[in-house]
Amino acid sequence: MNHISLIMGYIAPNSAWFLMIIVALVSFIVQWRFRSKFKQYSEIGLMSGLSGQEVAVKMLRAHGIFDVQVICVEGQLTDHYNPETKTVNLSTDVFYSRSIAAAAVAAHECGHAVQHAEAYGWLSFRSAMVPAINVASTITQWTLFIGIMLLFFSGNPYVLAIGVAALALVTFFSFITLPVEFDASRRALAWLDNNYAVVQTGQEHEMAKDALWWAAMTYVVAALSALATLVYYASFLFNNRRN
Repeated sequence: MNHISLIMGYIAPNSAWFLMIIVALVSFIVQWRFRSKFKQYSEIGLMSGLSGQEVAVKMLRAHGIFDVQVICVEGQLTDHYNPETKTVNLSTDVFYSRSIAAAAVAAHECGHAVQHAEAYGWLSFRSAMVPAINVASTITQWTLFIGIMLLFFSGNPYVLAIGVAALALVTFFSFITLPVEFDASRRALAWLDNNYAVVQTGQEHEMAKDALWWAAMTYVVAALSALATLVYYASFLFNNRRN
C-alpha cells in the first residue's frame, strides 16, 4: 500500500484528467470502428445461408450442449450468454440475420456457453464476483462524488477512500472479463474454422475473425477506461495524504 501511495502521490489530478480524456477518445474510435465493422459484415451473407440462431444451435449441439436455449432479445448489440438461465440471448439483428457478423456473434456467445459447460476457470471466477460487483457499482455512484466534496470542504478522506476501493473492485472485474471474452472468441473461431457447413471460405473466416477482434477491443478500452477513472479519483485521495 505504501508503494501505491508513493506512486499515486506523483500523479496530479490534472494529469489523471488528461489520461481520462485520451482513453475516452481511444474508446470512441474503437467503438466507432467496431460498429462500422459490424455494419459492414452484417451486409455480407454467409454462403451457407444459415441464420445466427441456426449457427448457435449447431455450435451448442456440436459441443454436446442440449440444455441451453437460444432466444431472441430486443435491442442492438445486446447479445449475451446468461449462465443462470442457461440461455444464449441474441439480438434481433443477429438471431434472424444470415450474415457473417451474425455467425461470428452467435458463435462467440456460444463460446461462453461452452466455457460454462466446461467450468472454465476465469468464467467461474468472474461469475462468483458478480454479487460483490453489483454492490460495488452501486456504492461508487454516490461515494465518489460525496467523497470529493467532503475532501475539499472538510478534509475528510474516508468516504472517498470507500468509493476508490469500490471502484478498484469494479476495475479489477473489467480486467477479469478480458480473458473470458478472448477465450470465447478463440473457441468460436476454432469451431467456425472446422465447420465447412457454416463458414465455407477462408475469406468468410477472416471477416468473422476481424469482427470478433474489434468486439474484443471494446472490452479492452472499457477496462482501460475503468483504470483511468480509478487513477483519477485515487489521485485526489493520495495527493491529499501527501499534502
